[in-house]
Amino acid sequence: MISYRRIVNNIPFVVALRYLFGKKSHSAVNAIAIVSVVGVAVATAAVVCVLSVFNGFQSVLTGRLDTLSPDLMVEPVEGKTIANGDSLASEIAKIKGVSIATPTLTDNALAYYSGRETPVKLKGVVPADYAKVTNLDSLRVAGGCSLDESEGDNPALISIGLAYKLGMFDITQPLTVFAPKRLGRFNPANPAAAFVMDSLIVADVFQSLQDTYDENAIFTDISLVRDLLLYDQEATAIEIKAAHDVDIDQLLDAVSRAIGPKYVVKNRLMLQELNFRMVQIEKWMTFLLLFFILVIASFNIVSTLSMLVLEKEYSMRTMSAIGMSRKSIAGVFRWESVLVSLMGAGIGILIGSALSLLQEKFGFIKIATNAVDAVPMAYPVKLQLLDLLITCIPIALITVICAAVAGSFAKSRMR
Repeated sequence: MISYRRIVNNIPFVVALRYLFGKKSHSAVNAIAIVSVVGVAVATAAVVCVLSVFNGFQSVLTGRLDTLSPDLMVEPVEGKTIANGDSLASEIAKIKGVSIATPTLTDNALAYYSGRETPVKLKGVVPADYAKVTNLDSLRVAGGCSLDESEGDNPALISIGLAYKLGMFDITQPLTVFAPKRLGRFNPANPAAAFVMDSLIVADVFQSLQDTYDENAIFTDISLVRDLLLYDQEATAIEIKAAHDVDIDQLLDAVSRAIGPKYVVKNRLMLQELNFRMVQIEKWMTFLLLFFILVIASFNIVSTLSMLVLEKEYSMRTMSAIGMSRKSIAGVFRWESVLVSLMGAGIGILIGSALSLLQEKFGFIKIATNAVDAVPMAYPVKLQLLDLLITCIPIALITVICAAVAGSFAKSRMR
């Protein structure tokens, strides 16, 4: 049996529910109430959609790590190069859990083709090993061949952005690469002598959907890059492929102990730490901006309840006459604020979740991946439950503040 006290305690909620869905004597109050709910709903849906889009971009970035990043990479703590790159790679390859360890040499150079020139990132690799360490060959788009399959001299894979910049519509033509001499003196009378030059035959063009690689990258044989840069066995990094079913973190520790403190070992996430950090910073800065928009939208709730209090002054006197306390009468408008906020937030979360899931499944909205890519891809979206919970935090805060303001204003109007 329901007690009298419980019924009385529920009266503010029941009356607030009646006020929410009941017809107001002034149509303006109805209109502002609808605007309040719609404003909160739109702002909440925007928060859900934006957070889901950033999750999608992070998923794309994580997926691309499997294509172009090795399982582990060894780099020198000091200096630019590893003096004994080949021997260190052989030493690492003997560690249990390492499938392949291959040296790579990366440096800046200048590419020239048919009257056009541009700075490039030149990376030398061991073709047969590098094809197994990364999935670079799977990104080829021009129908050519891989580095280890090429039968010509000095084969190279170039990025799609570089091909676009140089206007390389015929990849069978040689590409000239210049690198400044590291050794010897510079002769101002003969500037050309300060550079080492070589020609590359483009085996194919690749596209990774990452600006770091797609803008100006060249992959070629490490022996050619060493000759061009006047190196012997030096390498800028040792890239490692782990054996099947090996724990990457445990292997990272094992390699670190084996090679000593002169080198740093990084996994895929550590290699892309800056990119992940930027995505996270952009995500939460955008969330903060949308939070302020949500706060502005909540002003409509305060104005709606203020007008409702003014409209219901006669009803407030009636409630006081039948025995309701000032606290209970103020509770009616506190509950009204809570109901309006929750209704708007609930609708917004449902709409935002529905839009995110539809985009995630069907990809209605398309974007071009970069300036030289003619094939559009769907906007990446990934809805996460944690983001929905995080979205509820500012909504709860706004609800409490609006309820307190509404209750305080209602008390001030009671005589």
